[in-house]
Amino acid sequence: MTLVYRLLRKPFAANPFDGEGSYLFGGRWSHAGTRMAYTAEHLSLAMLEYMVHLDPGNLPRDLVLARAEVPEGVSRIRLSPSELPRDWRSYPPPETLADIGARFIAEAKAAVLMVPSALAPVEHNWLLNPAHSEFHQIKILATETFQYDPRLFR
Repeated sequence: MTLVYRLLRKPFAANPFDGEGSYLFGGRWSHAGTRMAYTAEHLSLAMLEYMVHLDPGNLPRDLVLARAEVPEGVSRIRLSPSELPRDWRSYPPPETLADIGARFIAEAKAAVLMVPSALAPVEHNWLLNPAHSEFHQIKILATETFQYDPRLFR
C-alpha cells in the first residue's frame, strides 16, 4: 500500500481525486478536458508542487490535505527521465508531456502513471486516472486542513 498526497483549496475538497482541476485547466501532464488527479508520493513533494504556484504575499487560508491509499495490486506505469523529452523539466512545460498524459488516460492501460517531478526528479508524482476500472480500489482517506509554515516564505 502506498500513500499519495494532494493539496487543494477547500471548495474543491469534496471530491479531491476526481480530476476536475485538470479537466478545467490542464497541467504539465494533461490538456484541459482531460480528467487526471495529480498526487505526490510524499507530503513534502506535494507541498513543493503546490508551493510553486503560490503568491507568497497572498497565501490561501483554506488549504486541505487529501490522502489516498493505493494498493500494491493497482496497475501502474512508471516513466523515468530517460523516457521523456530532453526539455521535460522546462517551464512552461513542453506540450508533449500533456500528450503523454492524454495517451495514458485514453489507453487506460493502468490506473496510475508515475512520473518524475520537475522540481525533484528523483521523486515521483502519481497521476491517477479516475475513469480507470481499478480506480475504485484506491481508498480515499479523510481530508484535513493544512497550513504552510510561514518560515517557508521569508
